[in-house]
Amino acid sequence: MGFSGLLWRRLSRVLAMSQAEARAFSARKTKVAKEPLRHIKNRAKQEAGDRHGPAVVYVQVVAAGSRDAGASVYLFSDHRRYLFNCGEGVQRLMHENKMKLSRLDNIFITRMDWANVGGLSGVLLTLRDVGLPNCVISGPPQLKQFLQAIKIYCGPMDGLSVDVRPYTGPLYSDETMSVTQVPTFTSNGPLPSLSQQCEGGESHSELRQGRTSPDVMHIPRDLRKRFSKGSPPCVISYICKLHDRKGHFLVLKAKEMGLPVGTKEIGPIITELKANKSVTYNGKEVSPSDVLSPDIPGPTFIVVECPSEDFITPLTENVAWKRYLEGKEEASAALVIHMTPEHVLNHTTYRQWMERFGPGTEHLLLNEHTSTVHNLSSYKVQSQLHLIHPDIFPQLPQIRPRDEASEVPGVRAECLLKYQLRPKMEWQRDQVTQNHTCAFVKEAMELPNFRTALEECQSLLKSDDVPAKEGNAQYPEVVFLGTGSAIPMKTRNVSCTLVHVRYCIIVVVFSVYVYM
Repeated sequence: MGFSGLLWRRLSRVLAMSQAEARAFSARKTKVAKEPLRHIKNRAKQEAGDRHGPAVVYVQVVAAGSRDAGASVYLFSDHRRYLFNCGEGVQRLMHENKMKLSRLDNIFITRMDWANVGGLSGVLLTLRDVGLPNCVISGPPQLKQFLQAIKIYCGPMDGLSVDVRPYTGPLYSDETMSVTQVPTFTSNGPLPSLSQQCEGGESHSELRQGRTSPDVMHIPRDLRKRFSKGSPPCVISYICKLHDRKGHFLVLKAKEMGLPVGTKEIGPIITELKANKSVTYNGKEVSPSDVLSPDIPGPTFIVVECPSEDFITPLTENVAWKRYLEGKEEASAALVIHMTPEHVLNHTTYRQWMERFGPGTEHLLLNEHTSTVHNLSSYKVQSQLHLIHPDIFPQLPQIRPRDEASEVPGVRAECLLKYQLRPKMEWQRDQVTQNHTCAFVKEAMELPNFRTALEECQSLLKSDDVPAKEGNAQYPEVVFLGTGSAIPMKTRNVSCTLVHVRYCIIVVVFSVYVYM
């Protein structure tokens, strides 16, 4: 039996499997239980004590929302990592750009769309393999059903507890920040305004007791029943408020107050002071304000998706934004991230809503009009292979907008663009990906004996002996374009197999990243 016969025989066996057998076939081998990750142990100690707020926090663009990658941003802090949207290819981008998944235990989804959830299954499998004990995913009502559906081919999640945090759940808070979910609904028929305080909603006493997210009280109870039955389109926005940073210990003032600076005794004293407690040393009482600088207020950033004009009115009229639109400096948002298509950004109502945030708020725009390079390593490999055979390995085109982008006030997203929230609020472009073809070619040329080997290869290709005649081609021909790699990489791709028959080509398994 030839190779093609074995291939089809194996394929027929897989197709004939029962559902239970398919699950067992696709499931990975259970790994030996690992020791808890170091940062998990340290986090337990931090949670046991007072929260002093993170010292370093920044938002970084993973995927800019262009036509080759959905919108996704990554939040880094001293204590945790967070991901907003996880579309197909996001895991590959994070792996390539050394964004550690081992610390990622919170994922926020703005809308149930493949561009936002297509990469969840791969990320969850990786989190399980690295030994992360749990991961919490926040998002629309349909998220729980989606996670249940992908279990059929993800296999068992032994060792990783995956929980869904609904928008109706309690306000989320950890040692880095507190997160409020703001739901926006729309449907074909007229619905009551979600921005109004409707009768029958959650009471303020329930809110104070932490039984529900602050903005759920604006959704009437009867409307929620309709939503649970019909599941109308829902988009979740997120208001993220960093915790205040405790003031610095003022060494000179402490010495003046007679505290034992530079000795072992000072450690417990500083701990008590930062916990906002007065201490008594040598009969003298010292209050926190005597030796600590003022607390540093935590900035607020907002993640918004408005996928169509149907969502503009319920989004912009939601009272959840009221305090950030009043122009008060203490309640202003430092950054608003808009995962919004260009035609919505150009809408008068949406533009006016953006402007109401005030001049102190930065706006980051992620949509199809961004022009940036994702998967830089693929461009690098292709540029070097282009030296060997320009026809087989053409230069990869850079995705550019079809039309000119409008003059919307804000910063267009680029892959790895940062906005630092602490210690200083500023844009950082030092890691933004750039396609430097000349540098890639130079790197290849500097390899030992590469230039000589390249010249020999080009001479061989120009000879008359190399081209094969069409009549001598043998069919069928199987071409493996992907290796079935568990984690997509620049050298090992996800599965894709081409079967060449004499007059046609059959794509057995296809992946979007085959083009890369």
